[in-house]
Amino acid sequence: MDLHTLIEALALGAVEGLTEFIPVSSTGHLILFGHLFGFDGPPGRVFEIVIQLGAILAVCLVYRKRLIDTLLGLGRDVSARRFAVNVFIAFLPAVVAGVLLHGFIKSVLFSPYVVCVSLIVGGFAILFIERNFTSDRVSDIDSIDWKLALQIGLCQILAMIPGVSRSGATIMGARVLGLNRAAATEFSFFLAIPTMLAATAYDAYKNAGALSGDNWLLIGLGFAMAFITAALVVSKLVSFVSRNGFGIFAWYRIGLGSLMLALLLLVK
Repeated sequence: MDLHTLIEALALGAVEGLTEFIPVSSTGHLILFGHLFGFDGPPGRVFEIVIQLGAILAVCLVYRKRLIDTLLGLGRDVSARRFAVNVFIAFLPAVVAGVLLHGFIKSVLFSPYVVCVSLIVGGFAILFIERNFTSDRVSDIDSIDWKLALQIGLCQILAMIPGVSRSGATIMGARVLGLNRAAATEFSFFLAIPTMLAATAYDAYKNAGALSGDNWLLIGLGFAMAFITAALVVSKLVSFVSRNGFGIFAWYRIGLGSLMLALLLLVK
């Protein structure tokens, strides 16, 4: 394994951490930049999935007090139980869809072209939602009921299309359903925890036999970089979007998707 490959692993880890929780599609970025670098990493998608775990652990670090209070309060605190149940309910649709569509998605949709189109379409969708859905009926994640949680979870299914963005689908879906920017973003953080833990466990199991010591070194470097960069993003994102909205991410998606699509067509 050469130094160039190690640097690529670090770069992709940084890309994952910077993009996992903003509505620009971390998976799409990893597909595009992995294609651009010609990154020869571990088999399957295990590298991408495990470095996503680094990003999820960053959420656990930043929101550790809320998570610990929820776990300790499950037996005696009604609000803690309601919050945990809501996250679980929102998580279920992605589990069902993932089991049914996993093979099709990986074999057909994991394409740079799909990512580019999804980035562009998703960017315009964000601009439309930002302009037309301004209700802040729900301003706190503790005010979410199970029906609203289920609806947000159904929105997350769209994120199985590479380039759509898991955080983008859940945040924008929540905005359409009446959550304000801060509540939509925070609920997306918490929903990411079981969703990505399940994806990590499944893909690691499916690819465990093909991993070697060198592969684990690449994964470890990417994991560490994703953890560090994601912690920085999560600690600042809620206050940023509360002040500035999501328009900047929409225009970034449209610009990147258009540029990468043009490059792909030129070098075809």
